[in-house]
Amino acid sequence: MSGEGRGARQSKRARGAAGQIDLILDALEFSAHKHRDQRRKDPRASPYVNHPIAVAKTLGHDGGVHDPAVIAAALLHDTLEDTRTSAAELRRRFGPRIAAMVREVTDNKRLSKPRRKRLQIEHARGLSRGARLVKMADKIANLRDLLVNPPVGWSLARRREYFDWAKAVVDELRGTNPRLEREFDRIYRRRPGRN
Repeated sequence: MSGEGRGARQSKRARGAAGQIDLILDALEFSAHKHRDQRRKDPRASPYVNHPIAVAKTLGHDGGVHDPAVIAAALLHDTLEDTRTSAAELRRRFGPRIAAMVREVTDNKRLSKPRRKRLQIEHARGLSRGARLVKMADKIANLRDLLVNPPVGWSLARRREYFDWAKAVVDELRGTNPRLEREFDRIYRRRPGRN
C-alpha cells in the first residue's frame, strides 16, 4: 500500500478521534453552562456539574465504556430534568441518539417522588443499552456521594433507603455491563449502617 493511502487513513482516524473529543467537550461545556447556578445538597454545596462529570468518569474508568455518545449523554443526563433545556435543543445540538438517551433517563417531575422512583424500577429493563449504562453509572456516582458527602439532613434511614432503591433499579439493568455491576455491588456492600 502506498504511503499516501496509509496517510489518508490515519488522517481520517485522527479527524474521527478529534470529533469524538469535540463532542464530549461540547457536552461538558453545555452541561456546565446549564447547571452553572446549581449546587449539590452536600454540606459544601459542591457545584452540581461535578455529578455529571462523575457519571461520565464512572462509565469510562469503571465500566470501560468509551462510546463518545454515551459519555456525552452521561454529561447531559440531568439537563432535561433539572434545567431549562428542551429535548429539541438537545436534538439540534447533539443529535437524535444522545437526545433520546437523555430523555430515557429523565424523570417526569410532574409526578410524585414515590411514583418517579417506582417508574425508574419498572422502566429500567426497557431502556436502550446507552441509557442503561448512564443509569447504572448515575446510581454508582450517587452511592459514592452518599458514602462520603451525603446531603445535609439525610438520616441514616434515608441513606439506607436510597441504597436499597438504587439496588432495585440496578438489578433491573443487570446483564448490561458486568464491570459496572461489580462496581455497584462493591459500593452497595458499604451501605450505611451495615454490620
